[in-house]
Amino acid sequence: MPGKVREQVASPLDAAADHVLADRAADGDLRAFEVLVRRYGPLMRVYATRVLGSTDETDDVVQESFITAWQQLGTLDDGKAVKSWLMRIVGRKSIDRLRARRPHVNIDDTDAPAPESHAPHVLAEVESETEALARVLAALPVDQRRCWTLRELAEYSYGDIAVELNLPLSTVRGLLARARKTLLRQMEDWR
Repeated sequence: MPGKVREQVASPLDAAADHVLADRAADGDLRAFEVLVRRYGPLMRVYATRVLGSTDETDDVVQESFITAWQQLGTLDDGKAVKSWLMRIVGRKSIDRLRARRPHVNIDDTDAPAPESHAPHVLAEVESETEALARVLAALPVDQRRCWTLRELAEYSYGDIAVELNLPLSTVRGLLARARKTLLRQMEDWR
């Protein structure tokens, strides 16, 4: 009937695990991929909005991300990591969109001084601090590093980290506390 919105009918796939959906979608099952889109689309929109700073381009970036995911599903080695894989795709697409936004000014047309934040000594200091942080993170035990990265960079909740890493919530809290303590101690000179 024209003019009526099609009702969403619950599917047995709605309750399927991510790896099952990813495997089926990689085999060309469009319905399995639709479940992944419904399951992770809202989270990807929030993440893209946060990276882009506005909602103007969010839907485009998320749509491009799902197109890329559909095309590259066969390259996903671990179907259980589909959430983090999708988040990496939307993150890269969002950053690409930010880069495309930058105004390109001919350097010959302006003699404006660089802002203080772009001064060579500031950039060198930031790069040194980033390298120090990378060294400290690399020295952390794997589970601590993974928990810290998911919490601080990907902004996962404690519960989401527990699910993603298949760890008890109390273990996630302990790993994060130890990681933060180590980072504070090791990065003391950078405060």
